[in-house]
This record gives sequence, structure tokens and C-alpha cells, in this order.
Amino acid sequence: MIKNTIKLTVAQAIVRYLDQQYVERDGNSNKFFAGCFGIFGHGNVGGVGQALFEYPDFRYYQARNEQAMVHASAAYSKMKNRLSTLVCTSSIGPGATNMLTGAAAATINRLPVLLLPGDIFASRHVDPVLQQLEYFSAPDISVNDCFRPVSRFWDRITRPEQLIASLPQALRVLTSPSDTGAVTLCLPQDVQTEAYDFPTELFQKKVWYIARPTPDHELLNRASLKIRAAKKPLIVAGGGVIYSDATEALKRFAEATGIPVAETFAGKGALPYDHPQSLGAMGATGTEGANAISAEADLIIGIGTRYSDFTTASNTAFRNPDVSFININVTAFDAYKQFALPLVGDARATIEALQAKLVSYSVTDSYREKITAFNRSWDAKVSEAFLPLAEDRLSQAEIIGLVNNFSAPEDVVLCAAGSLPGDLHKLWRTRDPKGFHLEYGFSCMGYEIAGGLGAKMACPEREIYVMVGDASFLMLSADVITAIQERIKLTIILINNHGYASIGGLSKSLGLEGFGTQYRSRDVESGQLDGDLLPVDLAENARSLGAQVLPAHSPDTFKKALQMAKDSDCTTVIYVETTPERKMAGYGHAWWEVPIAAVSQQQAVQEAHQKMRENKKNQRYHF
Repeated sequence: MIKNTIKLTVAQAIVRYLDQQYVERDGNSNKFFAGCFGIFGHGNVGGVGQALFEYPDFRYYQARNEQAMVHASAAYSKMKNRLSTLVCTSSIGPGATNMLTGAAAATINRLPVLLLPGDIFASRHVDPVLQQLEYFSAPDISVNDCFRPVSRFWDRITRPEQLIASLPQALRVLTSPSDTGAVTLCLPQDVQTEAYDFPTELFQKKVWYIARPTPDHELLNRASLKIRAAKKPLIVAGGGVIYSDATEALKRFAEATGIPVAETFAGKGALPYDHPQSLGAMGATGTEGANAISAEADLIIGIGTRYSDFTTASNTAFRNPDVSFININVTAFDAYKQFALPLVGDARATIEALQAKLVSYSVTDSYREKITAFNRSWDAKVSEAFLPLAEDRLSQAEIIGLVNNFSAPEDVVLCAAGSLPGDLHKLWRTRDPKGFHLEYGFSCMGYEIAGGLGAKMACPEREIYVMVGDASFLMLSADVITAIQERIKLTIILINNHGYASIGGLSKSLGLEGFGTQYRSRDVESGQLDGDLLPVDLAENARSLGAQVLPAHSPDTFKKALQMAKDSDCTTVIYVETTPERKMAGYGHAWWEVPIAAVSQQQAVQEAHQKMRENKKNQRYHF
């Protein structure tokens, strides 16, 4: 029998419980939840809304779009190395399903976010309620069941006492480096407001300890033997290196062994750009050196990577017929990929344990020199890419260079979709492990401004440079208002190339002439969208949201705009137009498989299909 209880609504109990959750790693402890984003409707205003009103210390943030608030929370978590996050609450129906894209992005990127969508009446006394999906053969199904495949933990709270078991399960997943992602607790709107005598022990301070597990001793021995036997090993550093705070350990390991390091999107910043062992970007958007070395490497050491198709160049990057793999990953699912020798453990602890077994080991001097030569030659190519191409219009590469050269080492560039990520992956000179923030697991258009908001909330001392194209800006820009409301300063580089430039370039490479990818009016004679460019004033659009807007059209005006933005205390949009074509080509084996029509009357499509078939000959399984 429970002696000490407190009567609370379900929503009040959730807020009080979440407010007492802490995490600890390496002796440092902090609150896990930094507050709650929310948009209220009839499905949560009287429940979660009332609880947040009653407990103002658990800070509430007013969002403008449900998808955006999940992106902001995930970006916050990413900057905090998954040691802190935010909660997101919505009403039922459209409010809930608007969060699905954000939930998928968080789970794919292995970032913790807690979602509290409102749900239909558990009592079914009123059935159907407003915004209820009626599933004819199963009345207990609602739109919130759509969250099941994009959540790492999912539950529907239909009785108050279920919280006692469900909340600890939710926190176990959220705080687990191996299991984390979006967690969804569906809250029927009537249950949110029901009262229950909860045990007071539920609301005591709880500290979740984040361990640093190491792999099996015998597997570490086998891995060290494989490394000693390798002639041309290569490290592929993923996001796990940064999340586990393993960048210094990796640096020491690379310097001691001479093994070069190539970086995924999430892993960029694992080494400083000018480190002699750094080959930079890996794969389909990779550098010349990274792709050349990956093609001849006889051993790949993946650290904290999930081997996406961009990293592996659609399984064509690793061409040595004798190549084998060692994977260091806290998640067994990823550690076993590529039929690797799996070292399941924390990245930092495992790197240190492995280095202890490799005393006196080093690659040959000639291999070290080759890596350093690639590092230096690539830096020269980056400098060349940053040079102006025209007097009256800036290129995308030039814009990246201007921002990179102006920013401080601790500042952050943030992006997600379009052609910008590929160019940033190759060109951005990372000087700080958290200075490069790319959402590329989902490559979600619209992430950028919301992500910038979350990133700035996580590290207010850093300047955040959000780089966004016109297409992404048009999809999800309203949280500029939230930044203004919360006095959260962002510098947004809004690049207008009049359409979906990245897919436009891809379309042309497939023989489709950029069909449907430019923002043009419908031509009366042709009946196609190939008329004049649409007269959309994105600068005025940004200004209407409350941002300071600074147009730029030359290097000088762009530099002045960057300085004005830095000196300002409010969100600034630097508006610049570029040519729609991409400026940076792929290097080496930088291929990405995209299906192409097997039958077509157009010669360009036929040629593209044949080229795809030739590239597919280089695809392989690794056993």
C-alpha cells in the first residue's frame, strides 16, 4: 500500500515528473528537459496547457508550426550532444500529425525528443470527436498510431496509473545513447485532465547515468591485430564521435597511429580541417583525398557511423577487393553493418582502449605523407572555390567562403537540404567539433530556421549562421517570429536561386532538363511551367516576419551585411541571389544511386540510364 500520495491530473503529473529528470556523464549533471514547445488546441489546452500554466518553472515556448518545434528540439539536443532536449505538445489530429516529419528526422538522426500529442477521448462517450480519424475496423486507432514506426518508444496513456510504468520507460529510451530517438506518449484529451493519487516518490529527483561501455576484451584484441596487419587503414568518423565527446581521443589516436580520418555529414568536425590526418568529407559529397583513399583502403574503421548511401557512395566507395571493416558503435545494429568486426561500446572509451593495445603501431611514413599531401592540396582547392566567379552575382561556394572566413572558430553553420549540404560538406573549414550542424539523415527541407532556433537556445554564446535556400525558406520560415519573440538572435543567409536547385541539377543529370524544379509561371503557349520567373519578394517576406533584412549582391556588401548582423542583437536575414546551377562537382568515386527510367524515347535519359548501369557494376557487398 502506498502511504504518501499527491492528487494531480495526468498532465500535471507528467510535467512534475519531467522537471525532476537529470542526466550525468563524466561527473557532470544537468537537467534533461529544458522546457516545452507547444501549440494548443482543444486536444491539449485544458490538460498539458493547464499543467504548464500551473508550473511556470518548466518553461513554455510558443511555436508557430508543430513540425518546426520538433526540429528545434532535435537541433537543441544535437548541440547538447544528446544530454538535454525539449518536450513538444500538440492538439489532436492535424496538430499531432504535423509532428510526424520532425519525429522521423529525430529518430533517423538518433536524437532524443519527447512528443506529447493530444488524442481522442478514451471514454468514447463522445465519438467521433472533432478531428478524429474513424478507423472502421478498430476504434482504438487514431492518427497518433502513425507515430509508431518513427518513434523509438510509443505508448498511449488511457489510465492515469499507467504513467507510473510508462514515464520511466520513456526516459530510459530518451537517455540511452544506443536506443534514443523520438519518444511518443499519446494523451487522450479526457485522460489528460483526470485526477489520480500518484505516489510522491515518482516526483523525486532522478539522475540517469550515461555510461561509457567498452567492447568485449577478446574482440578488442582481434581488432588490434587486424589494424596491425593493415597496410592502408582508414577511419570513417560519424556523429557518434562528436556525441560521445570523443574528438580529442580520436585526434590522439590518429596522431599516434597515422591512420587518416574521413568524415560523414554528422561526423564533420571530428578533426580540425587542417589536421594532417584529416581527409575531410567522405563519400558522394566527398573530397578528392577521402574518396581516393577509401577506394584503396584495406581496412575501414567506422566510428559512430551508420553508413548511409552518401557515406558509402551507394556502396561503391570501398573498392579494395580485400577490404574488411571494424565498427565502433554504441548501437549494435550499426556495429554489425558491412559484416564488420563489431566493437559495441562508447566511442571515446573504445578508442582509448584500442589505442592502449596499439602501442608502437603506426602506418608507414609514405602513407602519412600521402594523407598530408591530400589535406594540403584539398585546402588549396577550397581556397580556389571561394574565389569570385562574377562581379554582379555571388556563387554558392563564394558565399560559403565568405561566411566561413568571417565566422569565429566556435560559431556554427547550420543547414539541411538542397545543394548547400554537399558544398558545405566539402568546403566548410571546421575548427570546432560543434561548428558544423547538418541535418542530413533526413535532409529535411524546412529544418533550417527551426533548427537554428534550437541550436541557439542550446548555445547562446555562439553565433548561428543558418544557410537556407528559397525552397526550404518557403516551406517553413514562420519560426523567425519565435526567434523574435524569445529574443533569440540568428543570422540567416537566404539564398534565392528560384527553385529546387539541387533536384534541378539532379534532374538534368538524369536527362529530364530540370523539369518541375524552377519557380516559373505556366506558359500559355506551351502549357508547361517554363514561363517567366515568379515575382516573389522573399526579402520582403522575411521582413514581414520581424527580421532585419540586408540585401547583398557582391563580396563587399555581403561582408558588410555579416558585420551588421553580428553587431545586431536581433535576427537578421541576409538576402542574396545566386545562379541556380551547382558549382562544386563530385570528386573521385563520388556516385549516388538514383533510379533512372529503363525505357525512354529521350536520348539523354537513355544515356543517363546506361551510365547508371555502368556505375552499378562497382557496387558490392562486403563480407
